[in-house]
Amino acid sequence: MRVLIVNTSEQTGGAAVAASRLRDALNNNGVRASMLVRGNSVADRWHFLWERVVIWGTNLFSRKHLFKVSIANAGTDITKTKAYQEADIIHLHWVNQGLLSLKDIERIFLSGKPVVWTLHDMWPLTAICHHAYECEGYRNACGQCQFLRRPGRNDLSAKVFRKKRQVLQKAHNVTFVTVSEWLAGRARNSALIGSFPIKVIPNVLPLQQFTIINRIDARTSVDVEAKYVIAFGAARIDDPIKGFEYLVEALRLLTADGRHRAADFCLLLFGEVRDASVLNSIPVPYSHLGYIDDVYRLSLVYSASDVTVSSSLYETFGQTLIEAMACGSVPVSFDGAGQADIISHQQNGYLAERLSASSLAEGIAWGLHCSLSAQDLRRSVVRRYSENAIARQYSDLYQKMCNEY
Repeated sequence: MRVLIVNTSEQTGGAAVAASRLRDALNNNGVRASMLVRGNSVADRWHFLWERVVIWGTNLFSRKHLFKVSIANAGTDITKTKAYQEADIIHLHWVNQGLLSLKDIERIFLSGKPVVWTLHDMWPLTAICHHAYECEGYRNACGQCQFLRRPGRNDLSAKVFRKKRQVLQKAHNVTFVTVSEWLAGRARNSALIGSFPIKVIPNVLPLQQFTIINRIDARTSVDVEAKYVIAFGAARIDDPIKGFEYLVEALRLLTADGRHRAADFCLLLFGEVRDASVLNSIPVPYSHLGYIDDVYRLSLVYSASDVTVSSSLYETFGQTLIEAMACGSVPVSFDGAGQADIISHQQNGYLAERLSASSLAEGIAWGLHCSLSAQDLRRSVVRRYSENAIARQYSDLYQKMCNEY
């Protein structure tokens, strides 16, 4: 069985990391998997630029929300490539920003090959947005889009919704996979993909790479001396969807109650920051380590931390949480999204009341003083997210689809 994994990037972004790890897991478990990503030719760069230009112009030349939506109006016909033609299964992941247009996706459906499409955000089930927040327009038909300056019944989202529906009408042997039950619930309620088979298979974790390192040694390696160490990381820390302001407020509440001194803390931050002013309001000592692409260094950060926090408004999964648990750090996050698949409240972490800074502060305090051992935390993710477990689930799905083809 030959599987072609298709993703815009190989390493940049959470979906890219997840797709690359799955490719490796499949190859390590008897499935021949290769990966196709967007190139860097003039045409590839033009596809990316043209989509943004059209969105920018249609949205009255506003840059606001420019990357919160995608319209897939430009891309590459991958069905002509040798890798595509040799594959038995086409496995789509995050294919936006100039990799595949809607026309290219239609060509894939019409090629007759079985297609698995793993959702890492909401774009495949909505018209144009990657995260719908509280909007439920995707249940019926998009329009009146919150990310457009002039929303209306026939706005850009409504037009793309109709195009997507026409493309999906030509899809026959397609299974959608979500990385959490939360995302699956939204997919099943989508007017676009709700009638298709939908399975839940979480992201894979390369457990041989994320390991528990002695906490004292880890703190020495990342140059941290503090009674309490808290980790927070994202591709972009100041992306509004990551909810960094909730963590800042939670830390303020935690250190204002008289039980914890601000000087006893260190907040370990990893990831890019575009607006450095967001760091000015952190009420405890912190260390910003920048973007980390070295897995061993990530293991050091997690192992050095008593608690790892995800304060995202929404997470389709929660990759940093399972990485942290594999290294013995207690996960604390909001309830109400994909994190709830990972954390069993007060059993292997803490699920705070959604978007409540005070509840998040309570969760951090609980994580600092709970009796969970590093080995217990690691064991809670080994069975569910190991390469063998996830590769087996996908292999079974591929085989089933090939048998039906």
